[in-house]
Amino acid sequence: MDSDDARVRDILTRAETIAVVGLSDKPERDSNEIARYLQSVGYRIVPVNPLLPQVLGEPAFPSLSAIPPDVRVDIADVFRRSDQVVPIVQEAIDRRIPTVWLQLGVANAEAAARAGAAGSLAYFENRCIMVEHRRLKVPAKRRPA
Repeated sequence: MDSDDARVRDILTRAETIAVVGLSDKPERDSNEIARYLQSVGYRIVPVNPLLPQVLGEPAFPSLSAIPPDVRVDIADVFRRSDQVVPIVQEAIDRRIPTVWLQLGVANAEAAARAGAAGSLAYFENRCIMVEHRRLKVPAKRRPA
């Protein structure tokens, strides 16, 4: 396992709560399929979509900054167009979310530069969190009884 794989596996193993930015309520959308997968392996999903009151049984929030401060978010998983991610990445930095993950097809040089300047933030572009979770065989989270 190379060092990047080890880092990704560690992040996915430690994470408990994933904010899914741009989560759709339409089951055929990638964001919905991937969020359902993440729920099925034990992550808590926090939907971020200003147009929906709830998704996948969880209350939705209009932005990362609107998520209550007592909700710890470990990963911001972003399903937005590349030209829309800079303010989302900045919100994640401001909220001190330790990992920002831009899904397949999503990349932005300015967002990457901001993430790099933020220091300890883990930042991934153009990668699918579900594909990586499966490929690295990250164990499912144990849910409280």
